[in-house]
Amino acid sequence: MQEMIEKCRMEVKGIYNKFDASHDLDHIDRVMKNAEKILATEPSADELVVRLAVLLHDVEDAKYEEMHEVTTIELLEKIGASPLIADNVMSAIESVSFSGGNAKDITSIEGAIVRDADRLDAIGAVGIARAFAFGGARGRKLYDQQEEARMDMSESEYRIKETATVTHFHEKLLLLSELMVTKEGTRLAKERHEFMVSFLQQLRKEVD
Repeated sequence: MQEMIEKCRMEVKGIYNKFDASHDLDHIDRVMKNAEKILATEPSADELVVRLAVLLHDVEDAKYEEMHEVTTIELLEKIGASPLIADNVMSAIESVSFSGGNAKDITSIEGAIVRDADRLDAIGAVGIARAFAFGGARGRKLYDQQEEARMDMSESEYRIKETATVTHFHEKLLLLSELMVTKEGTRLAKERHEFMVSFLQQLRKEVD
């Protein structure tokens, strides 16, 4: 197992280092640590599937479509994953995306773990830093007090409109703590959510 995981990490390293700081290899490593914490409380989960899904979950991220050079399934074949492992990893990855609240149903405990681990890295202090890093990379405004957050949108509507970063908090990040699936993910999300709320309160106070 460890050999396959190491081989996979080497394959994805060059891919993620081309992304901006919000989705680089450091992000993957943090998600892995989150997944390890949740894995410790979910003994029935397949650790190999979880670890491979974490490493590969952003390879075909639609936000970086113009940078795609290889598919996830091609990488799984390259590192020698069996068809069963590859299918389970792909299924777990499909559970991750938020997509404007239109996420696919979770079909496995491995998918639940990877989704929660990834979403934990989208909230709290790191989540705040990542949001502004992504917004800066895309030339977005820090905030727009006239902009209303959208609560009901399709996946395409969510991806097409480039809202200010603070608006993104209301459209996605502040919703994630209530969308956690695992017990440990829910527990870990609570403190991070509260920190984001505090940050936004202070930001509004300074702006006003």
